[in-house]
Amino acid sequence: MTDKVRVIISNRQKEVKVPTGVRMLVRRCCHAVLLEEGFDGSAEVSVSFVDNGQIHELNKQYRDTDSETDVLSFPLGEDGVYDINHDTGAKMLGDIIISLPKAVAQAEEYGHSLQREIAFLTVHSMLHLLGYDHEDGGLEAVRMREKEETVLTKLGLKRNDSYYIDGE
Repeated sequence: MTDKVRVIISNRQKEVKVPTGVRMLVRRCCHAVLLEEGFDGSAEVSVSFVDNGQIHELNKQYRDTDSETDVLSFPLGEDGVYDINHDTGAKMLGDIIISLPKAVAQAEEYGHSLQREIAFLTVHSMLHLLGYDHEDGGLEAVRMREKEETVLTKLGLKRNDSYYIDGE
């Protein structure tokens, strides 16, 4: 059973105003993933909002990919073993970096709210921090997508009927 989840949120960009309630939403997403996964003990996660330039630089530096992306995950654990914050005893899961301008663009593209997009990116990244990977596609990617949708549905953020916007 998840004891306590500490989510440290920082806004390191000025391009997009962080909507009211988003910080609480991010915390709820992190907690919901840990609950769904049956995570044991206390956990600590860092979430940062950045702009496209910042995430581009991080993507290039850490993934050798010379482009912007929507979200990056930097897990601190491996195979269920995590560093411990000696002050709190919490397992340090890692860092989530979300490009807020990219989230805005994707929300518009997919026809749902910015809140839904930020929630999806947070849940997606939390699963990465817990060891899930979709890079190779296949069953692992399908399992990850199912888990994302399960958590988002439980949070009342069920996916729209379609991710495609009809051209007008």
